[in-house]
Amino acid sequence: MARAADFEVVTTGLRFPEGPIAMPDGTVVLVEIAAGRLSRVHPGGEIEVIADLGGGPNGAAIGPDGYCYVCNDGGFNWVEQDGILFPVGTPDDYAGGRIERVDLTTGEFEVLYSECNGHRLNGPNDIVFDRHGGFWFTDTGKLFDRTIERGGLYYATVDGSRIEEVLYPLDLPNGLGLSPDEDRVYVAETYVGRIWQYPIAAPGKLADPVIGNANNLVYAPGGIAGFDSTAMERDGNICQATVFTGGVSVVSPAGELVEFVEFPDPLVTNLCFGGADLRTAYVTLSGTGQLVKMPWPRPGLPLNYLNK
Repeated sequence: MARAADFEVVTTGLRFPEGPIAMPDGTVVLVEIAAGRLSRVHPGGEIEVIADLGGGPNGAAIGPDGYCYVCNDGGFNWVEQDGILFPVGTPDDYAGGRIERVDLTTGEFEVLYSECNGHRLNGPNDIVFDRHGGFWFTDTGKLFDRTIERGGLYYATVDGSRIEEVLYPLDLPNGLGLSPDEDRVYVAETYVGRIWQYPIAAPGKLADPVIGNANNLVYAPGGIAGFDSTAMERDGNICQATVFTGGVSVVSPAGELVEFVEFPDPLVTNLCFGGADLRTAYVTLSGTGQLVKMPWPRPGLPLNYLNK
């Protein structure tokens, strides 16, 4: 089931990259969480800063208006050990999380949402747009010295008029994906290493909004595997970035492990698909600050407003 990745390094020197988006022009837009910025990596490896957002920009996606929507988790403290950069806890200047809209041409940005139902967003993390033009996002919550702010699953629109708390509370929800026909939303929990599925009844509405229903559990391997962000294959497989064990877990919709692709970094946090037929995987090796790419044996799922 496991294989070592045969990859090419696109660039190095990134400050905990995540949220890669393979753009039609061959560049990759991504965030650098530890640097608080949204950046563009050119095919030759050059890094261009698009916007200095501050906080902790995390997941990113292109919306129906062509803007980049960024989940900003508010930031972390950081430690480096044996050449690996790790996020640890919450900084003293933390002021909450937010959803930001960025103009990729000018770098101008605005805060679209910072709260829901009078409660602040704590750590927005991953984001995916549906074919209706709205977006699902996870809020992982926030870890403090003696307390934890809980996380949840949310749905919002790009005009700033609607944000809904769809599932709350969840235990450190992170990765997020939609099934090919968009009848299910997948949510991954980081530290317990579980992937859940929830049937969708309407945009932003779940048919079975019950937390912990065993019927909604897709995959739970146990051990020390932690689940970060998610990408989908065209056939419905779930590509789950897996931290601590350092790789990508490919899981079928039935909950079977298709394969595990190993990388030389314990903090493999995200991947996206680009290139011809979406058969090139771009993977963020966040601990070592690298963006790498490799041929992928199956095509990725086209993203709304980007690949179509």
